[in-house]
Amino acid sequence: MKIGVPKEIKNNESRVGMTPAGVYELTKNGHIVFIQSKAGEGSGFFDEDYSKVGGIILKTIDEVYHISEMIVKVKEPIEEEYNLIQPNQIIFAYFHFASSEPLTFAMLKSDAVCIAYETVEDSDGSLPLLTPMSEVAGRMAIQQGAKYLEKPIKGRGVLLGGVPGVAPGKVLILGAGVVGVQAAKMAAGLGAHVTILDTNMKRLRYVNDVMPPHVITEFSSEYNIRKHIKDHDLIIGGVLIKGAKAPKLITREMLKEMRPGTVLVDVAVDQGGCFETSKPTTHENPTYIIDDVVHYCVANMPGAVPYTSTIALTNVTLPYILMLAKFGWEEACEKSPSLAKGLNIVNGKCYYDEIIEAFEWKDKVKAK
Repeated sequence: MKIGVPKEIKNNESRVGMTPAGVYELTKNGHIVFIQSKAGEGSGFFDEDYSKVGGIILKTIDEVYHISEMIVKVKEPIEEEYNLIQPNQIIFAYFHFASSEPLTFAMLKSDAVCIAYETVEDSDGSLPLLTPMSEVAGRMAIQQGAKYLEKPIKGRGVLLGGVPGVAPGKVLILGAGVVGVQAAKMAAGLGAHVTILDTNMKRLRYVNDVMPPHVITEFSSEYNIRKHIKDHDLIIGGVLIKGAKAPKLITREMLKEMRPGTVLVDVAVDQGGCFETSKPTTHENPTYIIDDVVHYCVANMPGAVPYTSTIALTNVTLPYILMLAKFGWEEACEKSPSLAKGLNIVNGKCYYDEIIEAFEWKDKVKAK
């Protein structure tokens, strides 16, 4: 199969869809891999690294899309790429369709086969291609939150770990999934007081078993959220409903109950955000302030650490890429029920229920 890896053109997205190690595995198995020139530079991988393992370097993104049967990306195509996508072309990437109707309609119109990393699902319900980026984002949420708590950036002026004689900062984490657990691990390591909320008691029991005593678990309810937002310094939104829009757990009106300089980090902003006041931001302009509350809502947080993120992503996507390249998407999805769950849009029709529900479409299968 002919596989293309274009340069990511989303704002400040430095990751790349595949490492040279991944390209080597594909070329070794007889596939042809086209890499857009300088696609990997942001992640520390250069054209010569790809050439050495059999990758073919092409100058423009147009060439990569034109010649490839499958496109392997990190983030969803943006508007400049819509017209480059061809009928029946496989696009393997993070899409998060439920948060963007324009993107969804563009992919329906393209007649492409859109396989979303974030909905590939194992039999135990885990999301193997989302997990590594959730791990990165969860850990980064605490790093960024700690930074934006500093007074020069309009935060409360709180050091999360405190010092002898001064109480540590307080971190509230909404969601005990991968993001929440990784955030709790980082915050606890800094010495912060951590409260993590979830509606899944099995997850709360797990957190209670593996975390130190200063990580407190509570059942998530509006009452408990309202109680904690009044005195917590950093609030992490890590809620995920697979393939669907995130629920709004903190409303605009609730901001008035927070202390000035409180920091909100919405890791769920890719799925529409779990705070009513969330809107996607970029690494270039990562924050904004509403009612004296600092919002950090960068939609591609792992893009700030592209070397780590690209390797972590290729580690989990490569087996599926090899399967798609060897068998084509139809046979690969028959052989792998996990991969089949990633099929969101195929030849102008949407087959993923959560997307249909997000846009309140009446048809079970929405034609373009």
